[in-house]
Amino acid sequence: MSPAPTREPGKDPGTGVPTEQAGLDAAGSLSRAGDLFQLLRDGKARTRAELALTTGLARSTVAARIDALILSGLVGPAGEANSSGGRPPSRFAFNPAARAVLAVDVGATHVIIAVTDLRGTILAERRLAQEVSEGPETVLGRVVEEGASLLAEAGRAKTDLAGIGIGLPGPVEHATGKPVKPPIMPGWDGFDVVRYVQRSLPVPVLVDNDVNIMALGERTAYWPEHQNFLFIKVATGIGAGIISSGELQRGANGTAGDLGHVRVPRGDDVLCRCGNYGCLEALASGPAVARSLAVQGLTAEKGSDVLRLVADGNLPAIQALRQAGRDVGDVLATVVNLLNPSMIVIGGSLGQAGEHLMAGVREVVYRRSLPLATTHLRIGLSMAGDQAAILGASQMVTQHVLSPAVIEATLQATG
Repeated sequence: MSPAPTREPGKDPGTGVPTEQAGLDAAGSLSRAGDLFQLLRDGKARTRAELALTTGLARSTVAARIDALILSGLVGPAGEANSSGGRPPSRFAFNPAARAVLAVDVGATHVIIAVTDLRGTILAERRLAQEVSEGPETVLGRVVEEGASLLAEAGRAKTDLAGIGIGLPGPVEHATGKPVKPPIMPGWDGFDVVRYVQRSLPVPVLVDNDVNIMALGERTAYWPEHQNFLFIKVATGIGAGIISSGELQRGANGTAGDLGHVRVPRGDDVLCRCGNYGCLEALASGPAVARSLAVQGLTAEKGSDVLRLVADGNLPAIQALRQAGRDVGDVLATVVNLLNPSMIVIGGSLGQAGEHLMAGVREVVYRRSLPLATTHLRIGLSMAGDQAAILGASQMVTQHVLSPAVIEATLQATG
């Protein structure tokens, strides 16, 4: 597959309409092999006759398109159906092992790289200590090097690679994949991540903010029934990934969901690194909670120290984390009134403390939000944990490379 620009997940890169609609003719019937393939993405095996009946297309048309998909490797045989007389008809299904995806989670102090199949199943994974402040060429150079090594470890060739998804800990202009004034990423502003990576791995490269892809990964893997979904990351920074009506929301400049710099009333005298006073991040992030404990004479410098103290049953640490949850809940109460989600998931490193943080969030959200907005609202802890970003990066790529338009272009190029 040739390099392609990034796009809105779930939308055709040429038209901007949902991939499920792209390629439909005026009558709404399936018009291309790429569209027929979408029916098979659920993994259910079907015969040519069943596909013809579902789509209304002639069997000869279905057969030709299935043959093209089989030749690409994206569809493979899946046994035989029961026969009503004569030779049993063959069934066909999506083959997620046909290609591989490189999923990358770049954090403030770590890089996680994984190889997945087209269904998001992790085939190999590597975790590295890496400071994002060392700059894009250092970090991405290591991503490329380790990614190639990981592909080999997973038994996949570079030619098997369908695309690369990368999450970064700062605002990203999704159309270009370039970071935009990221506060903790010196040297990254405006850097062409896509072009740099494609010099070594010439495949589609998609880049997004890490919280956005965490939301995408968490929801796809564990909460697909929720069309209005929030993922809240509480770690070194605080941010939200917003999915509304099933679509990821990025905003005009890629900063949608930046809850960390919303003002919390009790923090009027607390200076944030952004230069303002009272920001949520300055009160409830991992480093902020650690600082509040250090003032009380406890040994704490970062979020992991807070988690250690909580695990040891330290009462001031538990109380501080509960208060951090209340501060997060104070901001989320307004968000709930504005966006009316049905599911909020709390993740990030401080989310590992589980119910202590969650108790504070729930206490305030349910008290301060409108009753109607919380009628069906659930608030829970991340189930994907520290794999949320990897799952989301993989999903971001597969939504693109398996869309009708890209499948059709690929079949034409190889046909």
